[in-house]
Amino acid sequence: MPVIESTRPATRWTTRIIPLILIASVSYATYALVGRACSRFLINQRGEVGTAIAILVLYFLFLLLMVSTYLRAVTTVLLDPGISPLGPQAIQRRERAKERRKQGNRGSDIESQRYYGSPDPDPDSPGLEQFYTKDVFVCENDGRPKWCSECSNWKADRAHHSSEIDRCVYRMDHYCPWVGGMIGENSFKFFVQFTTYTACYCALVLGAVASSLRKQVNEGSSIDPHFIPAIVLAAFFGLFTFLMTVTSMRYISLNMTNVDMLGSRSKVYQLAVRVPRGTQSTDKFNVVTYPLSKPNPLPNGWYNGMTRTISIRSNGSEPQPNPLPFARDDLATRTFAILKTAPGENPWDLGMWRNWKTVMGTNVFDWILPIRRSPCVNHESYDGFYPMGYVLDNILARYNLTDIAMKDSSGVEMKELGRENRS
Repeated sequence: MPVIESTRPATRWTTRIIPLILIASVSYATYALVGRACSRFLINQRGEVGTAIAILVLYFLFLLLMVSTYLRAVTTVLLDPGISPLGPQAIQRRERAKERRKQGNRGSDIESQRYYGSPDPDPDSPGLEQFYTKDVFVCENDGRPKWCSECSNWKADRAHHSSEIDRCVYRMDHYCPWVGGMIGENSFKFFVQFTTYTACYCALVLGAVASSLRKQVNEGSSIDPHFIPAIVLAAFFGLFTFLMTVTSMRYISLNMTNVDMLGSRSKVYQLAVRVPRGTQSTDKFNVVTYPLSKPNPLPNGWYNGMTRTISIRSNGSEPQPNPLPFARDDLATRTFAILKTAPGENPWDLGMWRNWKTVMGTNVFDWILPIRRSPCVNHESYDGFYPMGYVLDNILARYNLTDIAMKDSSGVEMKELGRENRS
C-alpha cells in the first residue's frame, strides 16, 4: 500500500522532522521526572517512596497509551487515511504527469496544466450506483451527487478534496504535521485518543516536577536545573494538546468535523431522498429518477439502453415496436425528491450520545484502546453513507413527505446490483 504524504516538499520534510522533536522532548521529560524528580529528589532526598511509585506508575501508563495511540494514528494517516478512489480520467492525467516529470517536462505543453473537468454526463457513469442504491445522499440541483474535478469521480457524502494530499478524504478534518498526514474518519478517533493521553501525560509531568520544584524552594535547597525546562515543555505541549482535545470533543458531540464547522451556521445541504416511484415534482421540490435516462437517440429512433419488443394487436393490424428499458432499469427504478435543509441544520446530528459512539465506538474498550476504527467508517448501509437523525425527520415533515419517504419497497433489485458491483 503506497504511503499517502503531502504534495508539498516543505510539509513532507516538516512531518519527518517533527517525530525527532517529539522523541527528544519525551526523552528529556523522562529523564527530568524519573531520574531527577522521583529517583533523586523524592526517593533519595526525601524518602517519599510511595509518592514516587504512584507517580512512576501513572507516568509509564500514560506514556504507553500516548505512544501506542501516536503510532496508530501515524500508520493510519500514512497508509489508509480514508480516501475515495480516483476516476479513470484522473488516473490517466496523473500517469501522464508522472511520465512528463520523468522526461523533465514541467509544463511547457497545454496537457501539463491542471485539468478541471465537468461531471461525467454518462447516465451509467461508474460509481453512481453507490449513491442511488441508498435511501438518501447529498446532491446538486439536478439530483446528481457532487463531483470532484480533481479526482474525476463522484464525491461521497461529507468527502472533501484535500489540496495537501490531492485526494478526496472521507470526513476530512485537517492536515496534522504532528502525526504526519491528513486526519479523516479512519484516523480521527486515534488522533483524539493521542491528544487526550498526551494532555494527561503533560499534566502529570507538569504537576510532579512543579511540586518537586516548589518543595525545593520552600526548603531553601538548591534548585534542580532540569526542572524548569521540563515544566516549560510540559506546559507548552500540555496546553496545545488540551485545546486540541477540547475542540475535538466538541466536534464529536456535534458529529461535525473541522471542515463541516466552516460556515456551519449558514450552510445549506441539498439531499436526494427516496420517494415512491411515480412521485411528481411540486412547487416545493423537484424529483429525479435513477437510473438516469439516456439522452441520445439512435438513427432508427430508439434510445440507448432500450430493447424492441413486438406487441400483437387483437385486430390483426401490423405490430408496433414498444420500447422498454433494460431489465435492470425497469426493475430498479428509484425516484428521489431533492430537498434542502434550513441554514445551519446538520443532517448527521444524532444526539450527543449516538454521535459519540459513531466516532469513538460502542464500548469503553473502544474509547480507551487504539485498536478498532470508528463505526462511521462502515458505508455499507443502504440507508445512507452516514446515519441521519432528527433533522432529516424535520425536513421530511416540512415537505409533507413523512408518510411516504423511504418507506416503499421499490429498489430492492438495485440494492442487489450494488452488492454485485462491490463484490
